[in-house]
Formats: sequence, structure tokens, C-alpha cells
Amino acid sequence: MSTNHGYSHGNDANSITTTDIKATLIDVDPLSHKRPVPLPPKNAIQEHIRVFSGCATNILASIGIIFLNKYIFSHCQIKTMTLTAIQMAFTSLGLIICLQMNTFVRKSVPIVKVLPLAVAFCAFVVFTNLSLEYNTIGTYQLFKVLTTPVVAVITWQYYKTKYSNMVIATLIPVVVGVCTHSVNDIKLTLFGTVIAAIGVMAASLYQVWVSERLKDLDMNSQQLLYYQAPLSAVLLVPFILYMETFPTYATSEEQRVAITAVVASGIVAFVVNLSVYWVIKNTSPLTYNMIGHMKTVSILVGGLLLFQDTLNFKQFTGIMLTLFGLFAYTFVRMREQNQLPCIRWNINPSTNIV
Repeated sequence: MSTNHGYSHGNDANSITTTDIKATLIDVDPLSHKRPVPLPPKNAIQEHIRVFSGCATNILASIGIIFLNKYIFSHCQIKTMTLTAIQMAFTSLGLIICLQMNTFVRKSVPIVKVLPLAVAFCAFVVFTNLSLEYNTIGTYQLFKVLTTPVVAVITWQYYKTKYSNMVIATLIPVVVGVCTHSVNDIKLTLFGTVIAAIGVMAASLYQVWVSERLKDLDMNSQQLLYYQAPLSAVLLVPFILYMETFPTYATSEEQRVAITAVVASGIVAFVVNLSVYWVIKNTSPLTYNMIGHMKTVSILVGGLLLFQDTLNFKQFTGIMLTLFGLFAYTFVRMREQNQLPCIRWNINPSTNIV
């Protein structure tokens, strides 16, 4: 992830399964968007339809994967590491197909250089999915949002990245909002809190490390994921055999439903990864960030409607604070990097690159 931590908030995908690859590998790729060449009217309409379809696919897939995973954890007797390994396998297969279709070029790299990253990725995905398994969807999603301030702290402390006072100020309501929501969640347990906190730390460290690894190896995200996904799946196998049990079902109908749900989650997770790459390549940084915020809001609302997550006034206040902080953070960071579509709002309008 070329350090675009400026506007990564760990939003998309996965429940995190491979989805939060979206929140990881994707967030750190350079967003080098330039002003597009004007299209003829007819082609412009077709282009708008194409972009809308791509963005809609990403939004629906990113939201769907979280609810699919939550359903699997709740009804299919399949545990976190097993599901993560299956989704990694689907992603690996999908990347092999993409390679054959020449959507990216394979770059050889020693496995030993990818191994530490694969270990970190396993920790990040597993603990984030455990958070989804043991917490409500609202608490799970808001804890994921904490990746943004934690990444900022890590890069400031260890990589001497400078942040303006305005950026720091926007992170305060994010942290306060998450804390306000979580402490008033009657379903939150000490175990769920610890798991979610470890997931945030693992996701933040992984984002920072991927950023450095992409630069060191001179690779893009798909090239790195091509090695990392299958390696991560293999690393999880011994832990699955030791710590998790194979599910048993009373009827063939239950088994069929479980298999269908797992296969669907694997396919949707891969669609999330592909669509996120596509959105970053074909839209502006602002579009990418707004889509992320839309998904955050949709996931929170969906958790209330589909899984009957409780929500009292204090939790609602926490959600509003968090969302306000996210939108403010995105606006300030993009303003400082001259990436807002309204040129006069940027700090240096003459260098606008959107």
C-alpha cells in the first residue's frame, strides 16, 4: 500500500475475509488519478453507466460479504479460520484466472519475502472475523473504523509522517464515537472487546507493512496478493486442524445450505477484491472514499434490520460522531492533497489532480 493511509478507513470488505484485503491491500495502492479526457456525449453516457455499474457492484458485494459471513458464523457451524482459508482459496483461484486473462502480470518473488506479510495477514483477517463472530455488526464495523487513527499513530511514531492539527482534530470524534457506541452495547463482552482491539492493531500493522513491502518489491496489489492469498490459506490449515472441528449437520438440507453459503461467500469475497481494484482505477479518490462511507452506513443499518442488533440513543450518538469524523477526515486529507473536485476548496488549487 503506497502510503495512502490518508484516506483509508478499513472499510470494505470482508467482513474481513478477503474483503478487508480491500481495506488493506487496496487502500495503499497509489491513487494517481488525473483529470479524464472529455468524452463525446454518447460515449460519456456509456461511461457513466459503466462506472455506476462498477461502483454498485463493489458496494453490494462489500455489504453482502459481511452479512454472508455473519450468517455463516451464526447458522452454519463454520468457524473463523476455516472460512478465512476457504475464501483465500477462492481468491487464489480467481487470481489464477485473472492472470490467464492478462489482467495483471505475474512477478517472481521469493516466498520468504512474502511469508511475514502472509502471517500478519492471517492474524488480521482471523481476528477481524472473530470480532464479527462475537460482536454485533455495529460494534464490529465501528471497531474497524479505528484502523484509521491507529495507522496514523503508527506512521507518525515509526515513520515520522506529519499530520496537520486539522487531521488530528477530525480523528477525535472517530475515537470518541466508537467508544461511546461500544460501551453502551449491551451485547459487548470483555472477550469481544479484546478480540476487536487485536483485530484493529493487526489490521493497522498489516496496512503499514504492505505499504512498505509493495515499495520494496516494486509490485502492485494484485501481484502481491497472488502470492499472499494461497500462502495465507496454507498457513491456516494446521491451526484449523488443531483448533476447529469439522461441522456436522442433522439433515442434508442444512448441509446444502451451509455449502451454498460458504461457496457464495468465497465468490463474493473475490468479486469485492476485483471491484475495489476497478473502482480505484476508474474513479477519483473522492468517489472511492464516498463509496467506503456509504458501505459503512449501509452495514450499520443492515445490522439493525437483518440481525436485530440493539441500538439505544447513546449508541446512535456514537455512530453519528464516528461518521462525522470519517467524512471530516476524508475532506481534510483530500483538501491537503489537492484532490477535491471543487478546485477552490483545495489548499493549493493550481495543483489539483482529481
